[in-house]
Amino acid sequence: MRSPLDSDADRVAVIGMAGRLPKAPDPEAFWRLLCDGADAITAPPVGRQGVRHGGYLDRVDGFDAAFFGVSPREAAGMDPQQRLMLELAWEALEDARIVPSTLTGGPTGVFVGSMWEDYTSLAHPGPITPHTLTGTNRGVIAGRVSHFLGVRGPSMTVDTAQSSALVAVHLAVESLRRGESALALAGGVNLNLTAAREEGAAEFGGLSPDDRCFTFDARANGFVRGEGGAFLVLKPLDRALADGDRVYGVIRGSAVNHDGATPSLTVPSAQAQEHVIREALARAGVRPADVQYVELHGTGTAVGDPVEAAALAAAYRDPAGSGDAEGHAGSALRVGSA
Repeated sequence: MRSPLDSDADRVAVIGMAGRLPKAPDPEAFWRLLCDGADAITAPPVGRQGVRHGGYLDRVDGFDAAFFGVSPREAAGMDPQQRLMLELAWEALEDARIVPSTLTGGPTGVFVGSMWEDYTSLAHPGPITPHTLTGTNRGVIAGRVSHFLGVRGPSMTVDTAQSSALVAVHLAVESLRRGESALALAGGVNLNLTAAREEGAAEFGGLSPDDRCFTFDARANGFVRGEGGAFLVLKPLDRALADGDRVYGVIRGSAVNHDGATPSLTVPSAQAQEHVIREALARAGVRPADVQYVELHGTGTAVGDPVEAAALAAAYRDPAGSGDAEGHAGSALRVGSA
């Protein structure tokens, strides 16, 4: 199965990364956490609203404002999500061995997935300052990074709910393929700052009463809220190889769709999920049998898990039931969810 997009010129390399996740201040620490099977669920840090256990960052109030050219007053009015992504953009470029000043004025795109704006709720009602509008506007998360770096590529904060960061990466990849961006920073951020959001999730019926997410398990009874941020530095693979960049991985293809009309707004569709998987495989020029691992959405709910499992089974099974190399007949598809 080949695709017009399946060429070195259309593949996108990951040449840098930065992340801050619960009990993992950088990607190396996160990898160790996964390898050790460590538990990153804790009680809320001191000073946080809310009472439920979750995946929390140790601190979200620290910020070197002067380093990023921000006044103390403006920094105090900024959503911590803006501050975190500024820090991670710098760290990701540093990891990619790119001097940020070399990007000034050039077509570097910034794509950030984010679905909540808890800081806006905390800031209002409150005193209005010259920094209130920009400090509490979610769309400014990406814009703040672009402004600091002085880059002129596309800059957008993407909200597609729980798929926001993945869609941000998809849009970044498409921008690179079109030549709209020469380099891209793509990632996502989420900080759980208000009790109201926690109460809303509990009222909706989605939170696990055990404060644990039993994904694809008979015990599945809900999800656990987590937070963190991450940035990837993306570059066309052919240029990355020519420039001698360190390549962490390659994005060969991606796809985006919607579940469409289902019994209710939050009930997913196995058929739609199967379709988007098959579309991504086709665009990447990858056979189902060659896929070794799938990172799940993994809601850990009685509604979402069976739908996702059915979609994966349909997308990756041998359609003829004969053990043909195109499918996973007779072998297991490894899955997981962090």
